[in-house]
Formats: sequence, C-alpha cells, structure tokens
Amino acid sequence: MPNNVETLATYSPAPLEPGTLRVIPVGGLGEVGRNMTVFEMNGKLLIVDCGVLFPEEHQPGVDLILPDFSIIRDRLDDIVAVVLTHGHEDHIGAVPYLLRLRQDIPLIGSQLTLALIEAKLKEHRIKPYTMTVREGDIEQLGPFELEFVAVNHSIPDALAVAIRTEAGMVLATGDFKMDQLPLDGRLTDLRAFARLGEEGIDLFLVDSTNAEVPGFTPLERDIGPVLDSVIASAPRRVIVASFSSHIHRVQQVLDAAHAHGRRVALLGRSMVRNMGIAADLGYLNVPEGVLVDFRKTDGIPDNKIVYMGTGSQGEPMAVLSRMANKEHKVELGEDDTVILASSLIPGNENAVYRIIDRLTKIGANVVHKGNAKVHVSGHAAAGELLYCYNILKPKNVLPVHGEFRHLDANAKLAIQTGIPAENVILGEDGTVIDLKEGVATVVGQYDLGYVYVDGSSVGEITEADLKDRRILGEEGFISVIVVLESATGRVIVGPEIHAKGVAEGDNVFEEVKPKIIAALAEAASNGVRDQHALQQIIRRTIGRWVAQRLRRRAMIVPVVIEA
Repeated sequence: MPNNVETLATYSPAPLEPGTLRVIPVGGLGEVGRNMTVFEMNGKLLIVDCGVLFPEEHQPGVDLILPDFSIIRDRLDDIVAVVLTHGHEDHIGAVPYLLRLRQDIPLIGSQLTLALIEAKLKEHRIKPYTMTVREGDIEQLGPFELEFVAVNHSIPDALAVAIRTEAGMVLATGDFKMDQLPLDGRLTDLRAFARLGEEGIDLFLVDSTNAEVPGFTPLERDIGPVLDSVIASAPRRVIVASFSSHIHRVQQVLDAAHAHGRRVALLGRSMVRNMGIAADLGYLNVPEGVLVDFRKTDGIPDNKIVYMGTGSQGEPMAVLSRMANKEHKVELGEDDTVILASSLIPGNENAVYRIIDRLTKIGANVVHKGNAKVHVSGHAAAGELLYCYNILKPKNVLPVHGEFRHLDANAKLAIQTGIPAENVILGEDGTVIDLKEGVATVVGQYDLGYVYVDGSSVGEITEADLKDRRILGEEGFISVIVVLESATGRVIVGPEIHAKGVAEGDNVFEEVKPKIIAALAEAASNGVRDQHALQQIIRRTIGRWVAQRLRRRAMIVPVVIEA
C-alpha cells in the first residue's frame, strides 16, 4: 500500500532546515479543482497554480471556493512567483484573490495562459506583472530553477514545470494527456520527460483525474466527425454547451457549422471573451463569415444557426440552464438539438441530468457523452500514466489533482511500475512533505479549509452559515415572539409563531403554544431571567415538538421581549 497520510492528525511541521525543499499541496487533493501547490526553499516560496473549485448543491449561494491562503498570508513578500501551468479556471481562477493580498507577485505562464488571466484580472482592476515562457525555457527565480515542458491538454499552450533545487528536482505535470494526433500538433514532450528522467526526478507531482480509466484517452480529432454528423442532420437550431476555455471544441464546432452553411453565435461573457483572445493570438481559426453577434441572429433561419455557450456542468446561471428554465432569449423547442460537449465533473452529475431532463421535456434532442462521442477527456488515463512512470522512473511520487479514489488509483499504478510503496505519498490538502537528498518525508499536516466567495464577501461565509442555508432551504424557518412581564417572568403576549416552508398555515402551532407557556412559567418559578436562557428554552420546546409532530428540523429563531 502507498504511504497514506489520511489518518494523520493535524500537526505543524518543524522549522525548515537549510538545503531542504518543502512541498505543500494547498488544494487539488481530494477534489477536482482548487489546484495550488507551495514550494519553500531557503526562505523563499514558489507557487504552482492557483485555481478555484465550483460549488456543489450542498453549498447554496456560494459562487466560488478558493484555496486557503492562511499558510502564506504572513509570507507574501517571500513569494518569488506564481507559475500557471494552463488557463483553466481550476488552475488560474483564484489568482485575482491572491493578488488582492499582494499585487506585484510575478505571474509566469505561456502566452495564452497569461492572456486569459490578464483579461480576468482586468475585471478585478488589477494590472499584473507577468513573464511569458514557452517549452524549453529555463528561468532562475531565487533558489528555484524552472524548466518548462510542453504537454497536451484540452486547452492549448499547457506546460509542465521541472523545479530544480539543491535538495533535488520536482516535476509537476499540471493537467496533461498523451494525444498522439493533437489538433494543434503540440505533443506532450516525452523526449524532454525522458531527459529529465535520466537526470533524476526526486519527486513527481502527477495528474490523477483519469487514473481509474484503463487504457488511453481517445483522440480529440475523433470528436470532429461526430459533431459534423450531428450538426449536418439537425433539422432546426443547434445549441452546443462546453467550457468557455475549450478552444479545440469551439474550433471543431466552427468548422462543422461552416461546412454545413450555418452561422455560429457565441453566448456568455466568458465564452465571447476567451474565444476573442484565442482568435487574436492565433489559437482559434475562425472561417470567414461564420461568427455572428448574438444580437443579430433574429433573421437567420433556424436550420442555419448554431449557438455555443456555457452550462455543460449544469451551472444554474450559465446559458444552458437559463435556456432549459425558459429564462433566456433563445427559447428552445421541438426538434432543437442540444450538444453537451464535455465530461461530467464529479459532484455535478445530478445538476447535469436535471438539465437533460428539462431539455428532453421541452422536446429537444439532447446529445451527450452518454449517447454519442461528443467529448474526450483532457487527462491521461492509466495506460498513459504507466508510460510516464516507466519513462521518468521517479524516486518519489505525490499524486495530485483528483478525488481520493483518483489519487489512490494513481498511487497503485506507480507501485505497479516498481516504485517502492513507502515512496508513494497519498496526501491531502495541507500535507507537508520535505525533500532532501532524494528522500521525501511527510513532516506535518496543516488544517486547511474551504474559503467561500459569496457575492462580494470572501472568506466570511462559514460551514455553519451553509448549514443554516441548507436548513432554511430544506426544513423551513420558524420565528417565536414572546413578551414577558419583567418583574415576574409571566407571559403577557404570545407566543406568536410564524413559519415559512414548514406547514400550510400558522394555526398548526396552536398545539405547542401551551407547552411554551408552561416551560417559561417553570423557568420563571426557578428564577430564570436571563434572556438567552429563555430563548434556548423556547427553542428546545418547539424544536422537540416540530421534530415529533411535523418530522422536520426547521431553523428556529426565538425572540423574548421584556415589558
């Protein structure tokens, strides 16, 4: 079995010794998102990626979830740079929130990655300091020497990064796969991987998302003919939902639409912004006359238009969800064709299937990965990971980017290739690993939590707040107002009970009012006058009754007024 730290209690590591490299995954372990790793050496910090996690149903009202910056908040001046491996939100989305703490932290990445983050930062009114790199470049930043390696992913210009230090070398893949016929001709550079392997990789941080999937990830170019066939046979409008950064998929849709005489309208601010950047930089080839502004589509026949927007994960405010709920200008109808051109991110399954049900009920023909080959993953499957382990032969492995089952599957692949089990670390967010002379040791475990973005507030929403929201949404709300005589504690007005989402009418609570009065009378006879104590008596009394009588666990807010 791999070196599993799941059961370790939280404990702080000892001070870092000179000449030792410390590695702390802050996010991305145990989840698909929030990818961020901190490297420390001789008093300096290097950060690789800084992404967001999107909320699930049990986190109502939350917009984004950030990594917990607490372990670096007091050391912002020690950060030499943030390296961004590629332009997906789960790797760059939290950068604006980090740069709010220190705006001049250098950002390092490829041309497209930096263009995407610069556009995002502009919305936050932050002008970053950036350094553009490409595969083969080597940069020295304090005690860290960085070498960048081309990798293939579902967005162009992705990079792995080799980090050389006096303590040893780390290779972080970022997200990658080994598509042998990539649409942009940019292969994962296995020659560079082999060279680094010959030099000696002391710690390998490797993408785990598809480690459970046997074999090899299918080719991106296999999707083009399927999209072409679906668009060619669609009798009316076609709506394609994808990630707003999936340039390859947008290219395939543009090409298929052009081949069949259709125009394409991009929907959603992020989709329009990202594809504009991609086209300007030459990553997206737009056929002449294909793109049309959404506001100018009214006169185009239904069988001559393709709408492409976001919402493939069932996000409630995305274009597709609003169409399914009939809250968008594009009103879907019978024989419209909807293509969900993406994989399901774990945790989003229920939301996506609800969207599919609504669209089907409207009468649309819904094409998704379950019934057609309209998407392939951007992550290496088990066969590709085995190739990497055999080429690189790393001394130590830390699987990253995935839920625990993905990390575990990746760890077992590493062991199968001959890496000693004790050298394969199954970590979690906050695990502290020290590397020295080729030996990686777990030396601590920080207690890192979720940081919620809720509207304009960052980090102010707690788990308790989310629990309250879930109770309000699922169990209802009850307020109880009682006026007591200040001298005797006797009830002189009330209890007045009002409820939302609990029962058909407030008259159902007539049965419990005498119980509340009796409980308060008993408290008064025992000399209880503290307002908080009286509120707790009311809460317990009505709470027990509601649980037994109505089978609910509503939020109860008692109000005691003395007169």
